[in-house]
Amino acid sequence: MDIVDRRLLRACVIAAICLAGCKRPEPSVAPQGSASAAPSVVSADSKTAASQITPEYLRDQITRFSADEFEGRGPATPADEKSRAYLVQQLQQIGFEPGGTDQGWQQSFDVVGATSKMPAQWTFKHGGKSVSFKWWDQYIGSTGVQQDHVSFKNAEVVFVGYGIQAPEFGWDDFKGQDLKGKVLLMLNNDPDWDPALFAGNTRLYYGRWVYKYESAARQGAVGAIIIHTTASAGYPFQVVQTSWSGEQVELPAENEPRVQLKSWLTEDAAQQLVALSGNTLEKLVESAKSKDFTPVSLGVTTSMDFKTSLKRSTTANVYGVLKGSDPVLASEYVIYTAHHDHLGVGAPDANGDKIYNGALDNASGVAAVLAIGKAYKALPTPPKRSIMLLFVAAEEQGLLGSNYFATHPTMAAGKMAADINYDSCNIWGRTKDVSYVGKGKSSLDAVMDAVAATQGRVVTADQFPDRGRFYRSDQFNFAKAGVPALYVKPGTDFIGKPVGWGAQQQKDYEAHSYHQPSDEITPQWNFDGMVEDAQLGFWVGVAVANAASMPTWVPGDEFEAARQSALAAVKPAALP
Repeated sequence: MDIVDRRLLRACVIAAICLAGCKRPEPSVAPQGSASAAPSVVSADSKTAASQITPEYLRDQITRFSADEFEGRGPATPADEKSRAYLVQQLQQIGFEPGGTDQGWQQSFDVVGATSKMPAQWTFKHGGKSVSFKWWDQYIGSTGVQQDHVSFKNAEVVFVGYGIQAPEFGWDDFKGQDLKGKVLLMLNNDPDWDPALFAGNTRLYYGRWVYKYESAARQGAVGAIIIHTTASAGYPFQVVQTSWSGEQVELPAENEPRVQLKSWLTEDAAQQLVALSGNTLEKLVESAKSKDFTPVSLGVTTSMDFKTSLKRSTTANVYGVLKGSDPVLASEYVIYTAHHDHLGVGAPDANGDKIYNGALDNASGVAAVLAIGKAYKALPTPPKRSIMLLFVAAEEQGLLGSNYFATHPTMAAGKMAADINYDSCNIWGRTKDVSYVGKGKSSLDAVMDAVAATQGRVVTADQFPDRGRFYRSDQFNFAKAGVPALYVKPGTDFIGKPVGWGAQQQKDYEAHSYHQPSDEITPQWNFDGMVEDAQLGFWVGVAVANAASMPTWVPGDEFEAARQSALAAVKPAALP
């Protein structure tokens, strides 16, 4: 489907939603471009209730939840348990009820922590020559299997381009070659030079590191190496260093294929590795930009031997519920998500600080969702559908908590109206815009546009599409279950600031504080924009919770089939 067709489809869907409306004569969602109709979306009561979302409350929550006493909220640690107890206390204070079917506040699940002792040097050989790369500076790796020992010898290294199999794009980087027992060298991201392929510069799931390792495992590979570049990853190598060292936590293994080694190489190291084979990385990368690409054996071999300490433990999602006021629609839910974990205690920075406080990522999202909960409780009458505040665990380890909830939900997926996700909020001030990761995919577009109009703002699609944000935060697992989802991110057009200032602030954070001990709250944080973004999410949720029908995916969207299946599963059986 070309871009014009998609726009037409999207326009048709929005029009249908607007016509459906609510019980009142005016539409519950204003048609796009109709500024005069937009204010009807936000009632006087919901506007008053939104005054509960204040800079003071947000600052206080972030300050407390990112304090050193929570030791970076590493999953399945005593600090994690303490963090979850704090969230339960806050949910009780704002007046929500336990979210579990057992009337509990926490949804516990097992995780396996793996701490790998990687070799100081990783050596590759070709003929009589060799090259070695230093742990931390040039390579990062960890076990891909839940075993205490990984060992393989003289495995052949094969360059497999992007390591993607995507039949819908006529793309297969493997071409049926036997890659069992090999170590696959692959590019980060996905093909981004043609809008007709992989959505152009918008990163899809095919470009995520988790897909790369899964893809290599399906080929029977013993290991996988992702070539890191800041441009392709969206963050510097220091993020790989801090995120992939220390204990790695994941859900218990089942029968899925796995590589024994998951690893990263810096671009410079990858160039040296390829040069050892007599090739150049530049030429290999160029060859990978074609559907006709076939895997290239480098004639290079490598061995790996390391031990891993395994620890099975428990973490939990934390949830609270405000029951809906409609006796029928109360069984359906609008779910707000924010992950409560961060990286815990890790390698010290230049100042000796080894607590990864995670103030922006994601104490800010936790604070925003709690504030939204306060606003819901301030409504004279709860909305028709129920509201769940869900603080998910182990997001930094691969979206584990939201994955567990999506596959072990407290209500059927067909009863989930929408997910609204907050992860790393606006700390730089008010904006004329707001970024909506997922824009163009569902009927939530119309609601977002109409509510933002009441704030005098415009909604933009993800302003950093190369980051693949839709597939790297918790709304992704809800979307996979078929639930229409949106991810609220800061805009970049800051009031009173020059063009480009906002984008630069976000890039500076990624370069210097993302997944670093320096992610701490400071007196310079400006909460005015975070307040507006939280109020926006509150009003969008109220509109969805009171609408006559639940949101839908745009026809043909990648998640539409899952939604149809989820709705069919809860549809009442026909009478005989």
